[in-house]
This record gives sequence, C-alpha cells and structure tokens, in this order.
Amino acid sequence: MAALPQHLDLHLIRILYLLLVEKNVSRVALKLNQPQPSISASLRKLRELTGDPLLVRGARGMVPTQHGESLLIPAKRILDETENLFLKKTPFVPQEEARTFHIAAPDYLDSQFLPNLVALLRRGSPNSRVKIHSLGPGVDYVRLLSDGDMDLVIANWDEPPEHLHMSKLFEDPIICVMRSDCPYALRTGSEDMTLADYLSLPHVAPTQILPGYHGVIDDFLERHGLQRNVAVESAYFGLIPYMLTQTDLVLTTGRQFVRYYERNMPLKTYTVPVKFPSMRFYQLWHERVHQAPEHKWLREQVSTAAKALGK
Repeated sequence: MAALPQHLDLHLIRILYLLLVEKNVSRVALKLNQPQPSISASLRKLRELTGDPLLVRGARGMVPTQHGESLLIPAKRILDETENLFLKKTPFVPQEEARTFHIAAPDYLDSQFLPNLVALLRRGSPNSRVKIHSLGPGVDYVRLLSDGDMDLVIANWDEPPEHLHMSKLFEDPIICVMRSDCPYALRTGSEDMTLADYLSLPHVAPTQILPGYHGVIDDFLERHGLQRNVAVESAYFGLIPYMLTQTDLVLTTGRQFVRYYERNMPLKTYTVPVKFPSMRFYQLWHERVHQAPEHKWLREQVSTAAKALGK
C-alpha cells in the first residue's frame, strides 16, 4: 500500500470537496473566506497529488473529470468522519442558545402548521433565528441537507429518499373543493360527485414544485387510464383558494390545507370519486445532524406542531 502524501491535510481535502461541488474557484474562495490565488494554488497541489486535472472546462464552466467525480464521496466521508471524531455533544439549552434553523417547506401545507411551528420555536428558543425556505423545481434539497445549508425538509413523498433520515408527521386525505354557489355546487351534494363529473369539471392544479408531489394526482389518474380537465395551472398554491371563489374551478388537494379556507370562504368540499391515496408528510434530515442536540430539539418541535393539527 502506497503511503499517503505528506502534504495531504484536512484543509486540502475540504478544498477538494468544495471544488468538486461548486465547480468554481471563486465561489470556494468566498465560502472559505480565502483569497482566490490561494484556492488556485491548492487546486494545483491537488492536481499534482492525484495526477489528474480534477476540473476541466466544459460548455457552461468547469466540470469534474471522471477521476474527480470518483473522489467526491470519499472526500465527503473523510470530512464527516473527522467532524464526528471531534464533535463535542454539549447539551442544547434552547432558552439560552442563539442558533439559526433552516427549514424548507412547500406552501401546500396546512395553513396553520408553519405558523404554529414558528410559534413553538420562538417560545422555546427566543434568541434563535428561523429561516423558512421555499421548495422549487430547481432546489436540490438532498445536496442542501448533505452540505449543511438546510437543516430540515418538510413535504410529502410517495417514496422519500432512502439514504436520508425521516419521520412521518401526518397523513392528509384528498378531497375536492369549489365555490359553494357555483351552478354545479348548488345542484350536487357533497357525496354525489360522479367520476364523469370529476373528470369533466374544469380543474385548477399547482405547477410542479417537487417531483413526486404535484404530479401525484395526474400520475395516479394516468395509471388508471383516466384524465381530468386541467384548465388552469398556478405556481402560487396559496392563491388557488381565492381563485376558486371567483370561478367555476375545482381543486383537488389535502383536507388539512382546505380546512382553514373552508371556514373563511364560500367554499364547498366534495368526496372525490377516485380512491386517491392520502398524502403522507414527512420531515427529512441528513445523517450529519442526526445526533446533534439542537437538531433533535428542532425535530421534536416539528413533531409537536404536526400532532397539534386537527385538535
């Protein structure tokens, strides 16, 4: 077995990992708060040590070589194991600590869930900050969790990523909702919507936010040889209930999401004449924070907020 190079220190491995992830010397320099020439010199040293260019020019900037890509996972493992080796598991005292918690969630959650969660976090750790991030089609939440830029992701999946930790928060049965005084609602009881009605009525649907959620209705219908009439698509899910009050549109979504709007708007809910599976909501986190006391506390608050729904 060949001896490790004398100059391969942990900082160099961190630079290697960041270069392979960011694919940009300037961004790595900013992340590490170092001058760009220093990072460039480290890249030259890494190239000498590995005998490989590691990063080469591509059509849209720098791209890793095949050998560079093969080093990404081992470098990340070394950094994680080193962090765990020297991690001091000091008790987390929420009332005294000042942390910043990053949580990503879509806007189709129960309208009270995130406000209740923020209230719990503010009461429990008043000196801490909470940043709620949106989930869009371009958000690589797996990488954000892995890199530590995100603490938790809350959403629903049919099959959550297997390599992430998760805990189930709640299930939400799927229903239909429309304006209570539209012609169809006036003549049709809440349990009397037929399959033919459901497929022919004009629907409003959210545009895709996360693979595995916003296509779930139409994917399920397609698997059963059915297709509904989607007349409107909206990237702003929270505005859809307001669209319903001025149109003849129908929304298919979770019962928890509708509950608040149903109490405050002229809306009528229907039992869907299709046996859609309930939406299952989870919180997901990475192994790197699995044992951290402050993250355990954060996940407990999320679970508490979820249990309070429907009470």
